[in-house]
Amino acid sequence: MKSTINFNIHVSSLVFILLGLTVNQAQGTASNNLTNCQSVASSFRTTVSGPVANITSTTGTNVTCTSLSGSSCPGSNISGSCVFQHKLSVSCYLSGSTVKIRIQSNGLPYYCPSMPSSDTFAEQNIDFEVNFNPDVSVNSPLQSATTVSALSTLLCNIQGSANPPSGSAYVNYGSSYSTLAGVSVDGVSIMNVNSLNNVDPFYPAGSFAAESVDTCLAHCQAAGIYHYHMGSGCAKANPSSGPSACASVPTCSSNISNYGISSFSSYTTLTVIGISRDGHVIYGPYTSSGVEVTSGTDICNGMFYDSIGNYAYFATRKFPYITGCYGPGNYPSVSVNCSTNAPSSYTMSSYASALSSSNVTTVSTNATTVSSNTTTTIASNTTRSKALRRESSVFLLLMTLIVIGIGWMD
Repeated sequence: MKSTINFNIHVSSLVFILLGLTVNQAQGTASNNLTNCQSVASSFRTTVSGPVANITSTTGTNVTCTSLSGSSCPGSNISGSCVFQHKLSVSCYLSGSTVKIRIQSNGLPYYCPSMPSSDTFAEQNIDFEVNFNPDVSVNSPLQSATTVSALSTLLCNIQGSANPPSGSAYVNYGSSYSTLAGVSVDGVSIMNVNSLNNVDPFYPAGSFAAESVDTCLAHCQAAGIYHYHMGSGCAKANPSSGPSACASVPTCSSNISNYGISSFSSYTTLTVIGISRDGHVIYGPYTSSGVEVTSGTDICNGMFYDSIGNYAYFATRKFPYITGCYGPGNYPSVSVNCSTNAPSSYTMSSYASALSSSNVTTVSTNATTVSSNTTTTIASNTTRSKALRRESSVFLLLMTLIVIGIGWMD
């Protein structure tokens, strides 16, 4: 009898130990260690190691443009040409146990943009720090909208990128840009997807006209900030002959969203094209398997793209093109009223579906629910979801031990 009791105690102990091991093995988190951050940082066209005191005071890379003059020259006019400097620093470092990424850019590209001579094109001081690739959960969306009105209130709002979530620990050190959504790998600003009229700048609903951009799919706003609303291959490679006006190129003017995707023809795998102000990576239009992302994104244009729960934004053909809000978001069967080129519904990626199964335990939440008239924020500490997926071999071993224990008792 004594040996039976001892054996059963040992079996019970083993069961608890193995269950603990199973839980620990299955508690996957995002790839956000220092090496991961440095790998992403290496994709940026940096000109100086950082952090630096002020990016505008550093020496950058000269860009000489014969097409820019007057207010459209952000540098100096030398011998009939505009000469400006592209300046960019991206740094990764530890703060306690958290990896931070700091982005410092003067907002000027390494190529010569095309714009009307009357446009203002000016150097900026973009400088912010944020938690790199923070852990998020498909089961705890930060944004949720279930009606056309609610979704439009959330996504058709030029100020929708003003406040990164608290879990990102965003700190601004430079000038204040309430419409900044992220920074491209070439240092150019990625702005909130909307125009000043709070509509899609390329496929506006109603009677609004589409905005003009160059063939790098960028333009300047009133303060002189040259920026993207849509993914552009120019961020990865110099335009061979310099950009021209999109309106003068039939393939661009006739279908700008298709033109944008085609600009990534040399980058048909998982390709870093920027970082969002919430710390999540922005990728081009393709997954690691070379498949264009046409589904699987949430309302923010973010997607869970692997089995351990990494979440990122992707360049797509559909509004909001890069990012429309700070995700993760939900997956409603409704569309927005500010674009004629928006998805009619949203569906989870296969990875998001797997992560949202009944075996997922969410430790904390940080959600925003948007109704047609109000926005309610439920805040908590850092969001970290833990997926509890049993390894089949461990499960079989547990069952075997239990059966042996029962047999011994008999």
